[in-house]
Amino acid sequence: MTDTTSTLDLTPQAMIVARLAEAVRDDQLADATPCPEYTVGTLLGHLAGLAVAFRDAGRKDLGPTTDTAPDAAAVPDLDPGWRAELPKVLGELADAWRDPAAWTGMTRAGGVDLPGAVAGAVAADELVIHGWDLARATGQEYVPDPAALDASHALLLTDADDPDREGGIFGPVVPVPDDAPLLDRAVGLSGRDPGWTP
Repeated sequence: MTDTTSTLDLTPQAMIVARLAEAVRDDQLADATPCPEYTVGTLLGHLAGLAVAFRDAGRKDLGPTTDTAPDAAAVPDLDPGWRAELPKVLGELADAWRDPAAWTGMTRAGGVDLPGAVAGAVAADELVIHGWDLARATGQEYVPDPAALDASHALLLTDADDPDREGGIFGPVVPVPDDAPLLDRAVGLSGRDPGWTP
């Protein structure tokens, strides 16, 4: 990770995701998303869970929320109070990573011990890519925070040639032209088709 990542403010991207979630209609919760295993509702549940996990990783408050591997949990349910809870935990995640100490030393997320700067970049990537998932599934315009998008793309690029990738949290890379917009390239690196539509 670069020095710029170590000072990344996740607040703008967290607020973008919160605004996207706020605009989701109840009749969209069962709709498909670019993540085949998630509906809009379960994607929102996943976002709430990862916000808590990365909040706690940033605080270095390690325990059950930071110890569970992403593929170990069932598809998350959507809490009935999600409309109030999701923006709250997204704000707490951003607050945790505003502390420079979050980016130093070691922490844990998804049951994996990793440097704070890497965990912060993973948090940015989760917010950027799942923000795209949510926007695309619900027909909303999506312009991610440029700094978070840069961090997401850089992180995904480092993993693109990993031979064990298909067994991990990303699917196979979807080829995207080199001159495509950065968001499309990041989406392709995450294993999604940038042209996906519901």
